[in-house]
Amino acid sequence: MPKKHQPFKFETRALQSTKNIINKVHAISPPIYLSSTFERNQEGKYQDRYKYSRNDNPNRRTLEKSISTLEYGTTGFAFGSGMAAISAVFQSLKTGDHVILPDDVYFNLKLLIKDVFNRWGLSFSFVNMSDIEAVSHALTRHTRLIWIETPSNPQLKISNIPGICELAHAHQILTAVDNTWPTPVLQNPLDLGADIVVHSSTKYLGGHSDVLGGCIILKESGSLEHQIRSIQVQMGAIPSPFDCWLISRGIQTLHLRITKQTENAQKLAEWLYDQPRVNRVLYPGLKDHPDHAIAAQQMKGGFGGMLSLLIDGDEIQTRSVANKLQLFTQATSLGGIESLVEHRKSVEGPESKTPDNLLRLSLGIEHVEDLIGDWEQALR
Repeated sequence: MPKKHQPFKFETRALQSTKNIINKVHAISPPIYLSSTFERNQEGKYQDRYKYSRNDNPNRRTLEKSISTLEYGTTGFAFGSGMAAISAVFQSLKTGDHVILPDDVYFNLKLLIKDVFNRWGLSFSFVNMSDIEAVSHALTRHTRLIWIETPSNPQLKISNIPGICELAHAHQILTAVDNTWPTPVLQNPLDLGADIVVHSSTKYLGGHSDVLGGCIILKESGSLEHQIRSIQVQMGAIPSPFDCWLISRGIQTLHLRITKQTENAQKLAEWLYDQPRVNRVLYPGLKDHPDHAIAAQQMKGGFGGMLSLLIDGDEIQTRSVANKLQLFTQATSLGGIESLVEHRKSVEGPESKTPDNLLRLSLGIEHVEDLIGDWEQALR
C-alpha cells in the first residue's frame, strides 16, 4: 500500500523541510546566522529586534558587545573594513569642520582625505602628534576632531593620549584614537580620555589574515552614537555574519597572541639594535626611543608586536635584505599569527614620507630564536 504523502509539491516541500527547527540548542561555539531577514510574529513585531541583517544580526551584535566590553566603551559598531570604520567617523562631521591628524598618518587615510573628504568640504592639518605644542598651534575655531595614531604607522611615533585629550576637551573637541596596533590588551584610550576608538579588526582582533573588518567604540552614549549608527545602517558598510563570527573567534585568543607577539617584537628589536647593518630600530620598547617614557605610561604589559628598522643602505639594498628573509613573508597587512615584512615606501608611493630604507615588521607567534636566526642570515 503506497505511503500517504504530504499535500505539497516537491518545490514547496524542499523549502519547508529545511526551515529552522532548532531554537534552543546551547552550543559552545556560537552558530553563524547567515539569514538576511527575520520572521515577524503574529503582532507584526520582530523577535529581539532582529528584522534585517543590514540593521542587526546576532553575530554582529555579539562582536559589537565584545569590542565595547574590551575597550570599556558604552557602544560598539562593526564595519566591513577598517577604512569603512574610519570613514564613518569622518562622515559624522559636517562641511566646514576642521580635523587635526598626525603628519605620518596611515597612508590610506591620507589618500581617503585627499581623494574623498576634501571634496566634502572638510579641512585638515597634519602635525607632529608627538608634540602637544604643535597640536595646540594647529587648533582653529572650526576644529572638531583630533585623530591620534599611537604607535604610528610605520614610524612608531608615540602620542601623549591623556595630554592631547585634555587639550581637546578644553576646546570642546572630540578625540579619536586608532588602537589597531596596541589592541585593548595593551592600551585603553577611552580610559586615557579619548572619546572614540577605532580598530581595523582585520589585524589583531581577527588575527589569522583571513577576514576584513573594522570597528568603532564610543565612550559615551548620545548624539554621536545615533549618528554613527545611522551611518552604519543606512550606508550599509557592515561585515557579513561569517566575518563577525571569524573576528569573534579571533578575539578569544587575542591575549595569548598579543602577549607572544609583543615578547617576540621586544627581543628582536633588542637584537637588531646591535647589528651594524641596521641604522636605527623604531620600537617604543627600546629605552632610547624618544617617547619611551610616555609609551610606558599609557601602554601596559608591553609595546606591541610591530616594529620598523632602517637599513644601512638605499632602497635596493633594503629590499635585498627583505628578499633574503625566509620566515618573514613579504606582504601588506599585519597582526596575523605569521611574521610579515614590508618595504613600505614601495607600497605607499612617491608621495610617502616613509624613508626609502625602512622595513616594517609584523611579528608572529614563531619561536623568537628562529626569527632572530632568519635576520642574522639576511643581514650577513
